Amino acid sequence: MNTESIKRWLDAVGVPEEVVSIGAEADNAWCLLRSEDPGGGEATWEVFWREQGNRYDWARFSNEQVACHYLFGRLAWAQVARGAVGVLP
Repeated sequence: MNTESIKRWLDAVGVPEEVVSIGAEADNAWCLLRSEDPGGGEATWEVFWREQGNRYDWARFSNEQVACHYLFGRLAWAQVARGAVGVLP
């Protein structure tokens, strides 16, 4: 899973499109951003909820796939917790 495929995975579990922003900050959304190291080091990936210009539940990863799986896990769990998806009988 990467930034090109995560939207398809989130769509598959019913996460509303407006709740996720890939590559840009947006209020009232989970954001997944690539952050360049100004010192020329490795890029990192940030995942956070943005509301009223503030970042909440912020996490940073050195790997794009790990960041995407983290975000997918958080949002898939939210879908399970609200009863939108669940275990098949």
